[in-house]
Amino acid sequence: MISIERRTTGTPRVLAVYSFRYDAHLVPAMLANTAPLVDGWVSYDDRGSTADFSDEVHRRLALLEAARDAGADWALAVDPDERFEARLRRVLPSLLEGPATAYTFRLREMYAPRKYRVDGIWGQKRQGRLLDLRGGVVKPEGALHLPWHAFLADPRPVDTDVNLYHLKMITSQRRRARADLYERLDPEHRMQPIGYDYLADETGLVLERIPFGAGYRPSHREDDGLWMAPGEGR
Repeated sequence: MISIERRTTGTPRVLAVYSFRYDAHLVPAMLANTAPLVDGWVSYDDRGSTADFSDEVHRRLALLEAARDAGADWALAVDPDERFEARLRRVLPSLLEGPATAYTFRLREMYAPRKYRVDGIWGQKRQGRLLDLRGGVVKPEGALHLPWHAFLADPRPVDTDVNLYHLKMITSQRRRARADLYERLDPEHRMQPIGYDYLADETGLVLERIPFGAGYRPSHREDDGLWMAPGEGR
């Protein structure tokens, strides 16, 4: 279930951690995107799960513990449908020497291969993904929508100006499917008071093009797949 792939010999400094299931076909491009950033990857193959959505806390904790056991100082958390801005390669060394135990990235919800949404809540989203493992990891309270840095024993997040691009929202079908999935998992909105309809709502939609020099590699190739359990959002 847990696998470790090393790119370097010796003790790794940064290992990327990710899980995959319905989005397994997106993994090769994600590996290519993160290869310049990490010494290897720790993966959780979730394809053996029977429920449409398996225990997120269990998967994340298992990944971080495996990365720490492998000797990594830092973990870079990523999903197969995400791409880091290529510029992260240049700024990463300074982040690793900084005072934070976690660094956040601007989460860009892509609505087209090179355009993301910026109106309202969409322009404010951030995700803590670069995590210092040396202080230990813990199991946080809650089941969904927990930030990755909640798994650190001593979370001290600091913001960066680097983008993290989320590709799942590019098609309206996937946006509706995502809203429906979380509505079913959390019908009383206990884990997210705002609810989930906003994920498929295009009211006030404003898109911004990826600025020159802030792109990601490799380029995204849309397949119009759902990337989640068959039947979601239909």
